[in-house]
Amino acid sequence: MPKEKALILCGGWDGHEPKLITERFKKFLESENFEVSVEETVAVLEDKERLMAQDLFIPIWTMCNENLPKPFFEPLAEAIGSGVGLAGCHGGMCDAFRNNVLWQFITGANWVAHPGCDGVKYRVNITARSNPLAEGIKDFDVSSEQYYLHVDPANEVLATTRFPTVNWYHAANGEVDVPQVWTRRWGHGRVYYNALGHHNDVFDIPEAWELMKRGILWAAKGKRIAVERGLSIKDFTNEKGMY
Repeated sequence: MPKEKALILCGGWDGHEPKLITERFKKFLESENFEVSVEETVAVLEDKERLMAQDLFIPIWTMCNENLPKPFFEPLAEAIGSGVGLAGCHGGMCDAFRNNVLWQFITGANWVAHPGCDGVKYRVNITARSNPLAEGIKDFDVSSEQYYLHVDPANEVLATTRFPTVNWYHAANGEVDVPQVWTRRWGHGRVYYNALGHHNDVFDIPEAWELMKRGILWAAKGKRIAVERGLSIKDFTNEKGMY
């Protein structure tokens, strides 16, 4: 059986330690018999042929400040729609391209705040204990950035965290559970997101790393399923304007 292929986009803001997280994810994927390539420029997202050849795409790129044109992510949207998996964490995925609504639609959310910044102590609450991606994992505490996200209601939420932990203007709204880990579909592709990962060492927490590993592998399986079942991206294409 040929190796599955994974493409990691590494870069953006250095404060999120993209190279360390890339190294961690790459080592894990290679231990699972993936062929892994790493790119350090967003230009790869215009290479539709290469994107379509992957089983998995992992963005580790926070706060892209380039003025990218509106249709820039259409090749990636088509690749994921065909079955290529998308998996990522923290700002490397849901704070990667703030100015592109298609990217936000694909990923299922966009970052808006982290009250208290780094070092906030908060709990991650597992909400889908019967889901294989979270089964057997207990609630756990972290000290990191607590991500407040505006989230697509179509996401299948696996874990949440409760706000407010730090008093600020949002506290006037009372307590609210904000999704932190979820799955979703984009066409035939599987999408997985985990809000943890401000620094690489967050994944030294066994529960956090187990959630991430399971999500990465789950997202990658969609491509093979799509190929084996003869699924076509034409099931979802539409000539009308969509965004």
